Amino acid sequence: MTRFPLRPFCAALVLTLALAGCSSTGGRRAEQARERAGAAGGAVDTPRWRVAMVTHAGAGDAFWDIVRKGAEQAAAKDNITLLYSNDAQTQNQVQLVQAAIDQRVDGLLVTLAKGDALGPVLAKAKAAGIPVITINSGQEFSARFGALTHIGQDETVAGQAAGATLDARGRKSVLCVIHEQGNVGQEQRCDGARSKFGGQFQTLYVDGVNMPDAKAAVSAKLQADPALDTVLTLSAPVAATGLQAIQDARRPVELDTFDLGTQVVAGLQAGTVGFAVDQQPYLQGYQGVDLLWLYRYNLDVLGGGKPVLTGPQVLTKDDAAALAQYVARGTR
Repeated sequence: MTRFPLRPFCAALVLTLALAGCSSTGGRRAEQARERAGAAGGAVDTPRWRVAMVTHAGAGDAFWDIVRKGAEQAAAKDNITLLYSNDAQTQNQVQLVQAAIDQRVDGLLVTLAKGDALGPVLAKAKAAGIPVITINSGQEFSARFGALTHIGQDETVAGQAAGATLDARGRKSVLCVIHEQGNVGQEQRCDGARSKFGGQFQTLYVDGVNMPDAKAAVSAKLQADPALDTVLTLSAPVAATGLQAIQDARRPVELDTFDLGTQVVAGLQAGTVGFAVDQQPYLQGYQGVDLLWLYRYNLDVLGGGKPVLTGPQVLTKDDAAALAQYVARGTR
């Protein structure tokens, strides 16, 4: 069966690596250089441009904290003022984008988790001459809405990588847990995994805001179907909840997940997590800001009409020790 190890996927991200490199090679010296650049008012002599970043999730979410950290460090390097805001309610996100347009920002980064809803307001940004880059979610809407490019992970491809890896690991019956109904990216992950997996595959919808209920739903499914041997979650927080449900089931069930986090890396090291599909959120924030700076400075655009991919990387126990220091500092 096809495997998706760290090195081939790292090599495949040539567009992104041209600017940032695999984050495993950056090291503390690169981080210190960025900090010095921020303290000095930026490493470039371009005007103090303002970039608004509007996401569908944010404060208190470890994944989005990493995206934001990448954006902030690129902004410090590029002498950019970063205006960050977020709201899980789609209509509120639309209003935040409109507020950024009203402020006449020099660039806009936006996520499209509920794609179509942001089309009209992004048309206003284009009419106002504000360059837009989409990140993380909504790849299929990006070009249609006039964005310069999309930076993130192709969720169908990521799901396919997970499905092929499940096959390679000899799994037979998988439960894919979707924690946000209506999020097209999560649907694509499960659908992609199903398309490449040769065993039984089920989907379970849970409320990712209510983790006790999510745990109860996974536990009930495991009790009702003793053939299930794998739980596939779509985020690090839900992975932790899935592990609790598996522990309660008191039978051998593997937990695999999308995205990294301290507990996920610890689980990889301990063998309680089989593999994790990483989309490198730090790169999404960093590259988003950096590419807007490049466009403002030199009319540069990466991707050639295609997304700039930051993933997937399929990570296993073999990769966990090397990743731990970067997870601890909040950049993986």
